[in-house]
Amino acid sequence: MPGTSKGSTGLDLDGSYASAVRITGGVIEEAVTADMPGGLIRDGEVEDVDGLTHFLRDFVKNHNLGKNVALGVANQQVAVRSLDIPAIEDDEERNAAVRFQASEAVAMPLDEAVLDYQVISHAATADGSGGSMRVIVVAAREPMIMRLVDAVRGAGLRPVGIDLSAFALMRIVAPEGEQEPAPARVYCHLGGVTNLAVGVGNTCVFTRPLATVWDGGSPDFISALAEEIRLSMDYYTGQPDARQVSEVLLSGPGSQRPGMVDQVAGLVGLPVSAAPPLGRLGAASLRMGDDPSRYTVAAGLALGAEE
Repeated sequence: MPGTSKGSTGLDLDGSYASAVRITGGVIEEAVTADMPGGLIRDGEVEDVDGLTHFLRDFVKNHNLGKNVALGVANQQVAVRSLDIPAIEDDEERNAAVRFQASEAVAMPLDEAVLDYQVISHAATADGSGGSMRVIVVAAREPMIMRLVDAVRGAGLRPVGIDLSAFALMRIVAPEGEQEPAPARVYCHLGGVTNLAVGVGNTCVFTRPLATVWDGGSPDFISALAEEIRLSMDYYTGQPDARQVSEVLLSGPGSQRPGMVDQVAGLVGLPVSAAPPLGRLGAASLRMGDDPSRYTVAAGLALGAEE
């Protein structure tokens, strides 16, 4: 595989398919996708490390993707929580405060987890002193992460970052340039893993993989999907400072099924639409016949690595 390409490559291992997108300067330079054999990834987790390694070696062969790849995860071994902590400027003290609160909010032993966070807002006191900050904390079980990393490294690739697939999704499909107060939206990606996120503006404030598994869009699937969307909205709106959910945006290959948007809208009771698969990037650079909805998360991972 050529190793001299510039830009950033996002690698989305959906489970039913794999997609890779290389972006340079905000422009798609290379995009490739392939169906994935069964048994390599189940429910978003690597099940067969050696098998995935062999698949990836063939997948990247003869494509100008580069060796450095950004990976995404979406499975039950990942927890995302919103926490309020005192406004702390010192990095080490803030890290300790986040870890302390996360140990109570996250249902996994943190000594067995990889943990990261992002500050999303500040709130000052009336006199301008002290105050608090809200952070989004992500914790992932380390064995799950290492199985993914081992498989990718075994294929001769170098993981340069691991991101939540929900974050990558929102980089592509979330509306840009909204004025405050921005509304909340539900984003639901219909692929090998049905992944849901709630975003306010460009910020993901809640995400979880759904138990509903894409089956081609049967009535039972659509009914179960709508119910999980409603339950997720109820959970989000019960949080402090939650905003009213204005709409649902569907993405992924399942979003292209005829009638899907209208059927989900009728059951959820909110406006529903299929998001442009590649947002502002557009699909003009894809090969003829490619399904752009396969590339949404991979493109978001590449953009995140480029930032």
